[in-house]
Amino acid sequence: MASNAIGTPEQLRDPNYTPALHRAIPLGIQHVLAMFVSNVTPAIIVAGAAGFGFGSNSPDFPELLYLIQMSMLFAGVATLLQTITLGPVGAALPIVQGTSFAFIPIMIPLVAGKGVDGLAALFGGVIIGGLFHAVLGLFIGKIRFALPPLVTGLVVTMIGLALVKVGIQYAAGGVPAIGTPEYGSLLNWSAALVVIFVTLGLKFFTSGMLSISAVLIGLIVGYFYALGVGILDWAAVTGSWERSAAFALPQPFKYGFEFSAAAVIGFCLMAFISAIETVGDVSGITKGGAGREATEKEIEGATYADGFGTALAGVFGGFPNTSFSQNVGLIAMTGVMSRHVVTCGAIFLIVCGLIPKVGGVIRTVPIEVLGGGVIVMFGMVVAAGISMLSDVNWNRRNMVIFAISLSIGLGLQLEPAAVAGLPDTARILMTSGLLPAAFLAIILNLILPEELTEESTEEVSGGLHGHGKGALAADDGR
Repeated sequence: MASNAIGTPEQLRDPNYTPALHRAIPLGIQHVLAMFVSNVTPAIIVAGAAGFGFGSNSPDFPELLYLIQMSMLFAGVATLLQTITLGPVGAALPIVQGTSFAFIPIMIPLVAGKGVDGLAALFGGVIIGGLFHAVLGLFIGKIRFALPPLVTGLVVTMIGLALVKVGIQYAAGGVPAIGTPEYGSLLNWSAALVVIFVTLGLKFFTSGMLSISAVLIGLIVGYFYALGVGILDWAAVTGSWERSAAFALPQPFKYGFEFSAAAVIGFCLMAFISAIETVGDVSGITKGGAGREATEKEIEGATYADGFGTALAGVFGGFPNTSFSQNVGLIAMTGVMSRHVVTCGAIFLIVCGLIPKVGGVIRTVPIEVLGGGVIVMFGMVVAAGISMLSDVNWNRRNMVIFAISLSIGLGLQLEPAAVAGLPDTARILMTSGLLPAAFLAIILNLILPEELTEESTEEVSGGLHGHGKGALAADDGR
């Protein structure tokens, strides 16, 4: 669709411009397609970690359905806070909110094997962490110095590395299936590979809506493949549809509220990372869509919406929300900066969240098919982290900071029994991997001297030189 059919160049750069409805609605749904799978996947992962049964006859079926429903509903609500705004809350920019992957390594240890009983503490942490996140909006600009690319790149990379194991397990047949003859079978892997190959084909050999929706279309093709080869029983699809209500409202404190020190500390610490990611996304939107820097008011409003959107979601059983980076790229590609376009997408998400039958259909996606999709998505998270790390000057100082933080963080994640002697709260925080890695990187980056010795400024691998605390490279003539 040519941009000049939508509006003039000046109008397209204006967040307050409203395209004609017949153009705004498809553009808004395009934003939803770009983030839909990523938005509902955390709910399925957390449900699996909690031990929920995935079958339509499982007693946990309504709970899984509800978590998926809330992911859609409150992604839409949080997006409306960004686009329509509520007082100082919201950036008045086309920011799409969705369930954050960053918090999954924190959430999994909180609910592991506990079923519904683990959700009260988790959502208690979501609510308090969301309010803390909103408070960050008061001074977000003042703490950015503590989170240079060395730190944020490390954390984003760690998020992806923490999740790739889940993708492989899902592709092999799902964590609950370990020990059964089907786990790791070629049939299971064939479904995952169909999704991966279709996604790659669409992403690199098509353009427009097909390319943007590559993961979603890949999952749909994988879904029908699973039906064809018998991985998915059609009776399970019809059973899920029949057991799902046509309309349902969210229930406040459905799972109760429990104060857990591990949950609260974990969510509050991760809020720092999420806030910085949002700052980056806001800057990307204004640069890519309007060719200007983001204002302080926009950054503060976006952070407020992040936090209050998360806290509100936690009240009703939703997960932490954050701005979605894939939609930032979509704005740069389409050149349409209108926040009202994204508002149309938010309304579509809210409608889906109020119709449990939509969640019922999503729930029938076989775990093997979902595994193919999340392998792609989680791999992209790692790639995004590595891309951020490319802005780091790899001198000896920064290499040591990265090496120690990654070794301890990833090591504790891979071998949680190493800290079995710690109290429960400390053990959960340490074995997340993310928090010890981020803490070490931040502290070391702040305390290690910028004035390096002559030996420390020698060239290291690749001929790179160092210039400071994870800052961007100075112009040295290269």
